[in-house]
Amino acid sequence: MELLSDNALLEAYFKALQLNLETDFIVLLRDEIKRRNLFPIQNQYN
Repeated sequence: MELLSDNALLEAYFKALQLNLETDFIVLLRDEIKRRNLFPIQNQYN
Protein backbone atom coordinates (compact mmCIF):
# COMPACT_ATOMS: atom_id res chain seq x y z
CA MET A 1 0.00 0.00 0.00
CA GLU A 2 2.97 2.32 0.52
CA LEU A 3 3.50 2.63 -3.25
CA LEU A 4 0.16 4.41 -3.59
CA SER A 5 0.32 8.20 -3.30
CA ASP A 6 -1.85 9.93 -0.70
CA ASN A 7 -4.02 11.44 -3.44
CA ALA A 8 -4.48 8.10 -5.20
CA LEU A 9 -5.38 6.46 -1.89
CA LEU A 10 -8.03 9.08 -1.15
CA GLU A 11 -9.41 8.84 -4.68
CA ALA A 12 -9.61 5.06 -4.40
CA TYR A 13 -11.38 5.35 -1.05
CA PHE A 14 -14.04 7.73 -2.29
CA LYS A 15 -14.52 5.79 -5.52
CA ALA A 16 -14.93 2.58 -3.52
CA LEU A 17 -17.60 4.27 -1.42
CA GLN A 18 -19.32 5.62 -4.52
CA LEU A 19 -19.34 2.20 -6.18
CA ASN A 20 -20.44 0.51 -2.95
CA LEU A 21 -17.55 -1.97 -3.10
CA GLU A 22 -16.84 -4.65 -0.51
CA THR A 23 -16.79 -3.39 3.06
CA ASP A 24 -13.49 -5.16 3.74
CA PHE A 25 -11.82 -3.26 0.90
CA ILE A 26 -13.20 0.07 2.10
CA VAL A 27 -12.01 -0.66 5.63
CA LEU A 28 -8.56 -1.55 4.30
CA LEU A 29 -8.35 1.79 2.50
CA ARG A 30 -9.71 3.70 5.49
CA ASP A 31 -7.19 2.05 7.83
CA GLU A 32 -4.35 3.08 5.53
CA ILE A 33 -5.72 6.64 5.40
CA LYS A 34 -5.75 6.71 9.20
CA ARG A 35 -2.23 5.24 9.34
CA ARG A 36 -1.01 8.07 7.12
CA ASN A 37 -2.82 10.63 9.28
CA LEU A 38 -4.92 11.84 6.36
CA PHE A 39 -8.07 12.09 8.49
CA PRO A 40 -10.32 13.97 8.77
CA ILE A 41 -10.82 13.31 5.09
CA GLN A 42 -14.17 15.08 5.12
CA ASN A 43 -12.38 18.43 5.41
CA GLN A 44 -10.19 17.73 2.37
CA TYR A 45 -12.91 16.58 -0.01
CA ASN A 46 -16.07 18.61 0.49
